Amino acid sequence: MIMFDTLTRDFLPNYGNDWVKAPNFDKLREKTITFDNFYGGSMPCMPARRELHTGRYNFMHRMWGQLEPFDHSVFEVLQKNGIYCHLVTDHSHYFEDGGATYHNRYSTWEGFRGQEGDRWVPRKNKEEDNTNPLNKKGISAEQHYANRTRQKKVEEMSSVKTVQAGIDFLTTYQQEDNWFLQIECFDPHEPFYVPDEFRKLYDKTPGKNPFFWPRYGKMDDTLSADALEELRNEYAALISLCDQNLGRLLRFFDENRMWEDTLIIINTDHGFLLGEHNWLGKNIAPMYEEIIHLPFFLSHPDLEKGTRSTMLSQTIDLPATLLDFFKVDNQLDMDGKSIIESLKKNTSVHEIHPEVIFGTNGGHVNIFDGRYVYMRAAVDPSNGPLKIQTLNFSQMRGFIKKEILDQMLLKKGNRFTNQFPYAELEVSTFIDSYSIGHLLFDLEKDKAQEMPLDNPEIEERMIQKLLAIMKKIEVPESEYIRLGIESYL
Repeated sequence: MIMFDTLTRDFLPNYGNDWVKAPNFDKLREKTITFDNFYGGSMPCMPARRELHTGRYNFMHRMWGQLEPFDHSVFEVLQKNGIYCHLVTDHSHYFEDGGATYHNRYSTWEGFRGQEGDRWVPRKNKEEDNTNPLNKKGISAEQHYANRTRQKKVEEMSSVKTVQAGIDFLTTYQQEDNWFLQIECFDPHEPFYVPDEFRKLYDKTPGKNPFFWPRYGKMDDTLSADALEELRNEYAALISLCDQNLGRLLRFFDENRMWEDTLIIINTDHGFLLGEHNWLGKNIAPMYEEIIHLPFFLSHPDLEKGTRSTMLSQTIDLPATLLDFFKVDNQLDMDGKSIIESLKKNTSVHEIHPEVIFGTNGGHVNIFDGRYVYMRAAVDPSNGPLKIQTLNFSQMRGFIKKEILDQMLLKKGNRFTNQFPYAELEVSTFIDSYSIGHLLFDLEKDKAQEMPLDNPEIEERMIQKLLAIMKKIEVPESEYIRLGIESYL
């Protein structure tokens, strides 16, 4: 599995882009099956990885956080069945409070330092601050300027080191059976920092202080069209670095004929808004197509390559797919299903999922049925009540405050917690779905999501579909109240 973070579908040639220079991604047209209806689920980074481990939605049960004591990780199941699992990554959130239980689920792992605000190089060593007022400020930004003092050349970039570590593992294990390798690059996640040789692909004389690190939120009038173009160019330049890394792996696969006997997946956790719908970022805005509709590529030894699939599928399907490939009996209660058998049958778009849901804890709750996407907002200005179910009390960095823990209730176990008793905590959110309101789009007629529908009949139909999934996965009762659909209980 070659996993990139924040890889936006519309910036790849495989999905119609004609200006981003990514020839190795383009080669995936012939090497793999290209998926046209692959979606994320629980957003953003660590919730998506929790789906990758468990095959379950979690965004209505838990905010960003560690794997729980009650979670089942597919990588532990694989190990119990004789599959060696190795992770190489420069995704620093794995090594913070809110992610520190994920990488330990693999047999072995190797990490590389320096991405984003990774607390690595002492901050006194930092470069002179970027003077562009549009860029993000704060401790993480200061840390980035310290980290980049050790990342001047291409070979010093942590994603380049990550891919090399993956190639080193493959060199050792390519003649072996029963192993799984996850090569996970934080790029092209912001900040869009990349050596100038890639920036020159999009600007002959790139400036020293570019707009390369957007602050999440609604755009205002201070952001010019030129600044937005510069930001997109910086992002494209980083994709071109990712493309070069991908090319190194594709050459290895070619030279060692790995396409013939290896399951190869190229995926991402989510995309990014770069001015579309007048937003920047990925988790404050509604889950528009640019964020949640993902590029996804799969090569299987027994399946025809160079084809496209319209099957509606998601990140939650990957654990079941891995168990299927390794012929391990799936005894876990998952929301996802294996992609492989459905591909072999060449079945319809809805073979696995009639509908899929996605969202961020405390934000819009979204459902897509293959044509309509319905985004249900909070009905109270507080965007609450918002309650989580957990046995871990960490946030991204640091821990949940005592005032919240003082109010926690111990509850009897449910499906989500695999019948473990759990703590219920009432929390708040920085996301404001209330002021945006409910949104309904017909993606068949309005792919750009520019014309929200006002159709009570379709809205009611989508609510009923959403309710069926919410009841099946046993979301907290507070979600029904927050969304104003408690009368349906």
